[in-house]
Amino acid sequence: MTDHDRQEAETPDLVRSYVITKGRALPQEGRFSLVTLVTAAPDQGQQVARLSPEERGLLEICSAGYLSVAELAGHTRLPLGVVRILLASLKEGGHVITRPPVRRAEAADRELIEEVLSGLRAKFG
Repeated sequence: MTDHDRQEAETPDLVRSYVITKGRALPQEGRFSLVTLVTAAPDQGQQVARLSPEERGLLEICSAGYLSVAELAGHTRLPLGVVRILLASLKEGGHVITRPPVRRAEAADRELIEEVLSGLRAKFG
């Protein structure tokens, strides 16, 4: 098998991003950040049959619970931009639910922690 034959055999597996996204553009930047959490909406029913294989794959992964956009891109091995576009389409169709990531907890007051520690030491030695 020559290099040319090998390359022709690999070519059908390659699908351009604009084919997967059907030519759609990236959604607004703030809409799907890397850490936006996504899950499948309940009761998909017949609507799933109309989706592309990539969209169905995303829905299948999301059905287990909330995952970040970055995790979805990693699981599907699709470029991040493509995943954002597909998620925007799924969100518009009511197939997925998104929520912002959990905020970092505020740092506890150092004086309060030291007082609690002192109280524990006084009580328990």
